Amino acid sequence: MVVRLKDIARDLGVSTVTVSKVLRGRTDIGQKTRERVLKRMNELNYQPNMLARALAGGRSYAVGLVVPDLVHPFFGEFARSLAGALRSEGLVLVLASSEEDPDIEEQEIQTLLTRGVDVLLVASCRPAMHPPKALTETTTPVVLIDRHFPNLPMNFVGTNDLMVGELAGRHLAGIGRRRIAHIGGRGISPTADRLKGFQRALAAAGLELPKEYVVTRDRFEESGDATGYHAMQELLSLREPPDAVFCYNDLSAIGAMDAAMQAGLRIPHDIAFIGCGNLRYADYLRVPLTSVDQSSHRLGDMAAKRVLDLSTGVAGAPQTLRLEPRLIVRKSTVV
Repeated sequence: MVVRLKDIARDLGVSTVTVSKVLRGRTDIGQKTRERVLKRMNELNYQPNMLARALAGGRSYAVGLVVPDLVHPFFGEFARSLAGALRSEGLVLVLASSEEDPDIEEQEIQTLLTRGVDVLLVASCRPAMHPPKALTETTTPVVLIDRHFPNLPMNFVGTNDLMVGELAGRHLAGIGRRRIAHIGGRGISPTADRLKGFQRALAAAGLELPKEYVVTRDRFEESGDATGYHAMQELLSLREPPDAVFCYNDLSAIGAMDAAMQAGLRIPHDIAFIGCGNLRYADYLRVPLTSVDQSSHRLGDMAAKRVLDLSTGVAGAPQTLRLEPRLIVRKSTVV
């Protein structure tokens, strides 16, 4: 026999609204009542009928998220924080990876939209001036994550990437480095903004960023360490190699440091490195990595709040929400 919410409510002498609120994790229910309801649900092995709930409310109670790489620590931590915040409100997060392939990304976006997610979040692998076609045509609320499209008026949650570059540039110039290079990405908005902020900080310190000191590559999320390693080898082949490098993310910085150490350089004595992301293992590397912290868990919480507004139809005009980054100094730049 199928157990219904009203059966549990009748057994406990409470309203079906109260039982429903407990099921959705609402916080306006007393702890004792919550415990009684959860205990009875467990006794009866109650399984909520999500399809019936969706049909009754006109919502799927599902939120889609498409990222370039599910294994990358930044997106993994972001998804974990986002899922936790949504779970407490009775929403489920459906994950998909584009594998940094625009065609796969378009397919995954279309699949999630077809399945009727209430809100779709996308960290696109596409160039900043070429958004996915499905995003420009859908009526489903969309939140762009980490990467934005300047000509697409949509909700955006991310980091102030101009400040990321500025923090890195100011720090390296401030510790006396003068031949400062950058290993960056191509096309997507964070790469352009970080480079712009970096150039601005170096110019303020009276330093130039020669063209040969900027090495750009694709697919930083999927194979960042290998990409950073080979990019650093290119910089080390210059007649006058750099004495400091700002890397697009922590994975590329780890690969770049490996190339430098294999070349016999001492970090930070001969060359200093800064990454971006402040991933949880950065403090445990052979040379702990100085990094610009993007606060991925805070981004997840911020995105969840925007999703909840969008899913209930009270969101208003698109919003741009940016977190201010902070520099975490470790031994890859300062002894």
